[in-house]
Amino acid sequence: MTVAVDDLPVPEAVLFDLDGTLVDTVSTRIEAWIEALADAGYPTDRGHLAPLIGLDGKRLASEIAALAGRPIDEARSEEIDKRSGEIYARLNSSPRSLPGVRRLIDAIEDNGIAWAIATSSRKGQVAASVAALGLATGPTIVDASHVKHAKPEPDLLLLAAKEVDVEPARCWYVGDSTWDMVSAVAAGMIAIGVYAGSAVEPGVLEGAGAAAVVPTLNELADAFGHDD
Repeated sequence: MTVAVDDLPVPEAVLFDLDGTLVDTVSTRIEAWIEALADAGYPTDRGHLAPLIGLDGKRLASEIAALAGRPIDEARSEEIDKRSGEIYARLNSSPRSLPGVRRLIDAIEDNGIAWAIATSSRKGQVAASVAALGLATGPTIVDASHVKHAKPEPDLLLLAAKEVDVEPARCWYVGDSTWDMVSAVAAGMIAIGVYAGSAVEPGVLEGAGAAAVVPTLNELADAFGHDD
């Protein structure tokens, strides 16, 4: 059962997913996966992919292959994941930030709270989306290249907490996917679901372990008492 954001303990750090949470890129991500998987001989559609968005890319490729009845090994899943990333980088030419991003980041910084991005994306896929945030200085980013296992394992989030020097239990993790919530719970963090850019319904985020679910990041900015 979720609670109101105002009822959550104030964090010492806020960690964010990137795609679908800070930037409106989930549809582009799905389009890239559809093309990459079709090229690899595993045609699929949005209905099958949407629940898997947010997973480690290698695992996503393996899941789709298994559903097709033709499992693949790690080398092949790596190859498909890499191809998906290349297609995504081509398609993601002008990403847009999602509602409330700047308000929330300003609120976090005004309150002296640390923050970082923890994303399952490959390093080369991150730059365009981060640029869309229009930040004055580059944020701390932990991506899939920094860990052996990305989401739903907690490794990414735990490393991000270490980077900002805050205990996991004192962190919020804000994301838009099932796997963000699962990873946050596994890391011992407070999971917050936001669904403005999500591929899944709010109830799915709640069922995956979200302590609170909000429509946009503006609601989180409001919780910090930040005005426009």
